Amino acid sequence: MMIDKLYPYRFEIFFASQIAILFGSLLIPMDIFQTLLSPILFLVNLFAGIVLMSKLKSRHRFFLVLLIMSGVLFAYDLVDETKNNDLEFFRLAIYFSFYIFVTYEIVKQVWRSKQINKNTMFGLVSGYVSIGLLGFFLCLTIEMAAPDSFLFTQADLYAEGMKNESLMYFSYITLLSIGYGEIVPISSLAQKATVLIGLIGQIYLVVITGIVIGKYLNQLPRKEKE
Repeated sequence: MMIDKLYPYRFEIFFASQIAILFGSLLIPMDIFQTLLSPILFLVNLFAGIVLMSKLKSRHRFFLVLLIMSGVLFAYDLVDETKNNDLEFFRLAIYFSFYIFVTYEIVKQVWRSKQINKNTMFGLVSGYVSIGLLGFFLCLTIEMAAPDSFLFTQADLYAEGMKNESLMYFSYITLLSIGYGEIVPISSLAQKATVLIGLIGQIYLVVITGIVIGKYLNQLPRKEKE
């Protein structure tokens, strides 16, 4: 099967689809990227998740269901351009569920890796990127449920079609502990979500990355260590 052939490259495929989601708007006009290309890239990322989970039959089927539902929603959006909040929340629930499970699975596979190689390193980075996307969907859900939970200090960050990009930017800036201040969480829920994103990011860097580095050093020949 094709998925079996792709499985050894699961982390590379997943990481490549994440990079396309994050930086595709640099190459494609924003309106086209947001309405057409971004949903397609998330579908590709869902498929990459199916490859990642292909050895776990129960979760593999669950991810397949998520992919089908996302595809149906994307097709519906192409036919009907009117925004439906209920469908948007349903879409967010799909992606939120996806990134919770896929982040957990990536961390588990990286944690259990006996040999640290290129594939493992891609998995390590992919897990970190997944946390940022999980944070993005969390922030977007909060903003949709309670508008103005985040203060956008620059008008262009809140402009039509830019809110999603801005909240994704905010999630990663928080994850990286940078925080320039253009977007400020002002509601209690938004503030707690911001703390959670930053905390998980730091734990990941300290614990998971530390374990991987330790395993890599242990597999080096003694002369190289010296």
